Amino acid sequence: MPTASQVSNVTTTPLPTVLELHNVTKQYQQQTVPAINQVSLQLRQGELLALLGPSGCGKTTLLRTIAGFENPEKGWIELAKQPVCGQGTTLPPERRDVGIVFQDYALFPHLCVIDNVSFGLKHLGRHRRLPNAQIQTLAQEAISLVGLAGFERRYPHELSGGQQQRVALARALAPRPSLVLLDEPFSNLDVQVRLYLRQEVRSILKGVGASGIFVTHDQQEALAIADRVAVMRAGRIEQLASPEEIYEQPASQFIADFVTQANFLKAQRSAGGWKTALGLVDTAMVNPTDATQGMLMLRQEELYLKAVETDAEMVLVICDREFLGREYKYTLNHPSLGKLKARTPIRFATGDTVQVSVKPNPYGLRVFV
Repeated sequence: MPTASQVSNVTTTPLPTVLELHNVTKQYQQQTVPAINQVSLQLRQGELLALLGPSGCGKTTLLRTIAGFENPEKGWIELAKQPVCGQGTTLPPERRDVGIVFQDYALFPHLCVIDNVSFGLKHLGRHRRLPNAQIQTLAQEAISLVGLAGFERRYPHELSGGQQQRVALARALAPRPSLVLLDEPFSNLDVQVRLYLRQEVRSILKGVGASGIFVTHDQQEALAIADRVAVMRAGRIEQLASPEEIYEQPASQFIADFVTQANFLKAQRSAGGWKTALGLVDTAMVNPTDATQGMLMLRQEELYLKAVETDAEMVLVICDREFLGREYKYTLNHPSLGKLKARTPIRFATGDTVQVSVKPNPYGLRVFV
């Protein structure tokens, strides 16, 4: 039996790299700035990566460039250690060993489920010489994988939106590609179906060990599904990290604002702490920084609300309330800061006066310069 020291010295073999991008740049003729600008990243086997960002940040262009629908002016892309773009090589989409799930499903309305799923396999069969029996087997396995066994002869108009998206996923997985690309795959679904299906898709991809990249502008969706999140802004990746790190340690005020919808207060360091419009914040509650002033980020859950009389100190009025199930989201009017957002399980009514204070958190408050 190995000793404790021997066990601790055992190193885990890193998973192979499925996709690598190096300084990939794409600029359209009508644009003054690149749609994607010197993007570099690596994706390992079985990893799910979310491309997150506001509209126009370049996330869909990046996905299309990986798929082969766009050709970059600079940089190179390797898939499974083989160059597919740049370095003197440009492979068309059908030769990139990539499965694609589109936002609008892109199913053939005149084909039933089994024929939609096997459509791409038949194209591959002409090049790989797959026998018809194997094509049918791969298609049937993919349909069963997404939970649609028994629906093989139904047509798209006979399926719900969630079922159509499962068909699109089955079609992408049927050839067993090295990489699956998903372009806002849940945006056309209602909330309940979207919440359920996004976890189902994650489970399916993880179950087959597939690597995946999905585009989304939904912060909650990205944090819930992905192993890592790439937050994009103006064609660049501003931060690439785990969902926890993105939320707890955002690299910039833009990321903090976009991902957490935090409140930002002007803060000035003093001997007693950080002076803000909400009062003095203890220095021990703030992450160490050399800055003497900046913008203090306060997530919505970091504001503590306490019911008080109107003559108490630091009293604000609740002007709006949203019930979120397990908690409430409140909007408060501040005379100099404008509207502040707070989340708490404590119930207040619109028009109530509350005292606001700052709660500490285990990873510390952040000041952005």
